[in-house]
Amino acid sequence: MSLPKHAYFQGKIVPYSEAKVGVATHAFNYGTGVFGGVRAYWNDEKKRLFVFRPHDHYRRFLNSARIMCMEFDQTPESMTQITLDLLRVDGWQEDVYIRPLAYKATEGIGVRLHDLDDDFTIFAIPFGRYVSNDTNAHVTISSWRRLDDNMIPARGKISGAYASSALIKTDAQRAGFDEALVLTQGGHISEGSAENVFMVRNGALITPPVTENILEGITRRSVMELARAELGIEVIERPIDRSEIYICEEFFMTGTAAQVTAVTHVDHRPIGAGTMGPVASKLRELFYDVVRGKNPKYAHWNVEV
Repeated sequence: MSLPKHAYFQGKIVPYSEAKVGVATHAFNYGTGVFGGVRAYWNDEKKRLFVFRPHDHYRRFLNSARIMCMEFDQTPESMTQITLDLLRVDGWQEDVYIRPLAYKATEGIGVRLHDLDDDFTIFAIPFGRYVSNDTNAHVTISSWRRLDDNMIPARGKISGAYASSALIKTDAQRAGFDEALVLTQGGHISEGSAENVFMVRNGALITPPVTENILEGITRRSVMELARAELGIEVIERPIDRSEIYICEEFFMTGTAAQVTAVTHVDHRPIGAGTMGPVASKLRELFYDVVRGKNPKYAHWNVEV
């Protein structure tokens, strides 16, 4: 994976090699940081990058920071502008992944959130597929449970919480699977290790509600809107039982990194016909046209660099 060229760090854009923190930094020791994931897509015909829904991403990012008692004199609009400035300096002419990261910057020992300095950084790297087998993914039900809102809130992308996702992902891949699905403490399907999930059952598109300890995904929300408006499919938010996914017609995962990833097998059981279904296929095609600035109806979702 390529390294970033530059980073927005301590209030200015600097070469990536200069964006460094000390080993005593609070966030490094205690996971007291929050992050976001934003994609920018290269349109080869227009020779332009299109950043997908940055204002929505930065609104969620600042909400995550608020959960962790961080306050910044920034808005979604100002952070979007910083991102555009950074991408122009970098000059990438390919798909990139943008990582904003806010963190407790004080150097020292002591577990708390208050009376600490807050800072944030942004960098970008070239990025392709997150799940390499994204049209035919084979997943398993993880033995690890999803973190609860009263433990570490899943709706905030809190750095330390992703140790749980790392345990989930590594165990699944070492067992030969592409990804894993995680259950809530109550036994319902919550998410993948770092993806929202959808199933098609009896012609409807069903996804867990935001109260099932899921990340309030930007891609999730976009796919729900595309399904309703472009495919005319009923979209239902409700809890999903584990056994339901064994008998549904289709299952897929969404996320900034995962995009739209079709799941065709769960614990060696085929989903539907065992191949990517028509709903996932159509949504993938719609989504990729939208994010590359090829669908004028959804041009307002993109910010051109």
